[in-house]
Amino acid sequence: MTETLSLDAARRIALAAQGFHTRPPHTPRSSGVGLRSLRSLVERLGVLQIDSVNVLERSHYLPVLARLGPYDTSDLDRLTHRAGSGLIEYWGHEATFMPLTSWPLWRWKMRALRAKAEADPSHWSHANGPMLTWLLDDLAANGPQPASAVEHEASVRQGPWWGWSDVKTGLEVLFAWGLVVSAGRTSGFERIYALPEQVMPPSVLDQDPSRDDAIAALVSHALRSTGLGTSADIADYFRLPVADTRRELDRLVEAGDASRVVLRPDGPAPTNRPQPVWIHRDARRPRRIHRDALLSPFDPVVWTRPRAERLFGFHYRIEIYTPAPRRVFGYYVLPVLLDGVIGARVDLKSDRAGRRLLVQSAWLEPGAPPDATERLAVLLRDLAAWQGHSDITVGTRGSLVDALAAELGASRHESP
Repeated sequence: MTETLSLDAARRIALAAQGFHTRPPHTPRSSGVGLRSLRSLVERLGVLQIDSVNVLERSHYLPVLARLGPYDTSDLDRLTHRAGSGLIEYWGHEATFMPLTSWPLWRWKMRALRAKAEADPSHWSHANGPMLTWLLDDLAANGPQPASAVEHEASVRQGPWWGWSDVKTGLEVLFAWGLVVSAGRTSGFERIYALPEQVMPPSVLDQDPSRDDAIAALVSHALRSTGLGTSADIADYFRLPVADTRRELDRLVEAGDASRVVLRPDGPAPTNRPQPVWIHRDARRPRRIHRDALLSPFDPVVWTRPRAERLFGFHYRIEIYTPAPRRVFGYYVLPVLLDGVIGARVDLKSDRAGRRLLVQSAWLEPGAPPDATERLAVLLRDLAAWQGHSDITVGTRGSLVDALAAELGASRHESP
C-alpha cells in the first residue's frame, strides 16, 4: 500500500534534508563556524549557486547563513577563492561552487556541450578555433589567471558594457567543455581559469564515470538533499534530464533506497489533487521544525518555483529583471522561513556606505504565525549585525512595514 503524507509532514522532511532540523547558535557575531562545517554543508547541499547580483550580499553566502547562523565570510572565501581548497566551479544547478570530488560527475555534460557546439556551424567556436587553441597554450605557459589578465588583442569588451570580450567568451566555452576549470576567484570575484592538471589531483582528474553512472550518483544526491519530490523536482536540483532522472528514481525504489508516496493536500496547497513523489529511504522525519531564516532567492528550498508553490503555497518569482513599475514585491525579495512555513517576504538592500540595512518592502504571507513580525525583526537585526551595519530603516511598501518598523524602532525611508 502506498504511503500518504500530509503537506505539513512533507515540508518538514524537505526542510530537514536541507539542514533546517537543528538550531544554529543564536549570536549576531561569528559563532565559531569553521572550515569543516562549511565543507560539510557544501557536501550536503551539493552546490552553492553563484549570482552576480550583490545588492544585499553575494548569493552563495546566504544559504550558509540560513543554515549555520552568523559566520565569517572570509572562511568561505578560503574555500571558494583558492585552488586546492576542496571546492570548484561548474554548471551544477546554474553556475555553482561544488565539492572538487563532484567535478568528474559532470564530464558527460561537458562532452555533450562540446558535441552540440561542434555540430552547430553557427556556434562561436567554429569561427574562433585559433583563439581557443591560443588560450589553452597561454594557460599552459603562464598558469592560472582571470580573463582580465590575459594579454591579447581580443581582450576588449564587445558591444554594450556587459558584453564579453572574445577572450572571456573563449575561456567560458573551454570552461563549459571541461578543457579549462576554475582555480578560485580574485578579490573582485572574477573567476580564475586554469588547465585541469594545474589545480586537480590525479585522484580526481583520472576519474571518468559513464554518463549513466554519473547521473545515477547525481540523482541519488539530489533526492537525499531534497528529501522528497517529483521527478521534475529532483531533476531540477542539478538540472538533469527528467527522463534519466525518472529512470534512476525507479532504480532507487527497486534497490530499496527510495519509495513512492502520495502527498495529501492541506493548508495553503494550490491544488486539491494528490501528488505522487519519491522520498529517500534515509530522509529525516522531524515532528517539528524550529528554525527561522532568511532564504536567498537562489536557495535550494525555493529555487524550483513549482515545488515551492506546491509544498509551501508560496508563489515566488524573481523580479530583478522586471522593470521597476511592474514589480509586485520588489527587486531582491527574500522568502522568510518561520519554522515549517514561509510566513513573509522581504525586499532587502545593503547600504554599505551608510552602514544601513534597507527594508524596501515587507509582506505577510497566508498561514504566518501570530508572532511573525517579532521573529522577522530578530532575523533582520542579526543580519544587520552580521553585515556590520549600525542601522535598519524600513520603507513604505507592503502589508508588514508599519508593524515591522514599530517592532524594530526603525526610522523610515520612501520605498523605490
